[in-house]
Amino acid sequence: MTVYVATLQCLDRPGIVLATSTAIIDVDGNILENDQYTDPVTSQFCMRTRFEAASDDLEGVRERLEVALAPFVPDFTIRREETRRRALVMVSQYDHCLSELLYRRDSGDLPLDIVAVVSNHRNCAALAARHDVPFFHIPVRPDNKIVAEDELRELLATWRVDFVILARYMQVLSEALCDDLAGRAVNIHHSFLPGFKGARPYHQAYERGVKLIGATAHYVTAELDEGPIIDQDVVRVTHARRPEDLVALGRDVERSVLARAAHLLAEDRVALVGHRTVVFAQ
Repeated sequence: MTVYVATLQCLDRPGIVLATSTAIIDVDGNILENDQYTDPVTSQFCMRTRFEAASDDLEGVRERLEVALAPFVPDFTIRREETRRRALVMVSQYDHCLSELLYRRDSGDLPLDIVAVVSNHRNCAALAARHDVPFFHIPVRPDNKIVAEDELRELLATWRVDFVILARYMQVLSEALCDDLAGRAVNIHHSFLPGFKGARPYHQAYERGVKLIGATAHYVTAELDEGPIIDQDVVRVTHARRPEDLVALGRDVERSVLARAAHLLAEDRVALVGHRTVVFAQ
């Protein structure tokens, strides 16, 4: 039996689940897992279905489902579960998030192919090499930003990248590149209450005596750090914590949140609905 993962998104109407399940039965399939949700604001229906079928003919199974679902005009995807999503990771000098992604991939905890690492510094070249991942150094300066982003676009095409992970990549992407990567790029951001922008955020947090520090994984948009949220987490701290303690705790929560978001994307569990996400839990 071949296991497939299918997702669809469309305006909610009666009969979507019936059409999907009937088509799966028609290909001698059996549903193993199904999650669905209708957004009350937009009336967008989102569904993720994992099923097995006797046929290994992906295109034939795809065609049968697309014909059945055509009246609903959905955004529809399907893949064999064994065909892993392909990600390109972008990083600057901090390596903790990249290290976590590579470790989880190598240990089998992250069902994702990390096909390349891109950086505007060379600090993480050795780390990528230890994990047998191609490393590309693309310097970014005010006078070469357009050329650098075009070079990145070529890599995305060459490596057939499904989505991009910004693992503490400390460069702002242009609006044009954000548009090109809409719904395909995720970033990790330190999130505090209150928020601290600019340099040394953990030191700012210390000076204000915060009691919570955390991180947010979100889609990349032209509005800096305001994209739809995929995953978040926080840890509690007290007045006794020093700035270096907050930095260490921040690293821990950043890498775990980004890794969870990458896992959700790898398994097609995130649907983008306007400025919000629908996340089907693992």
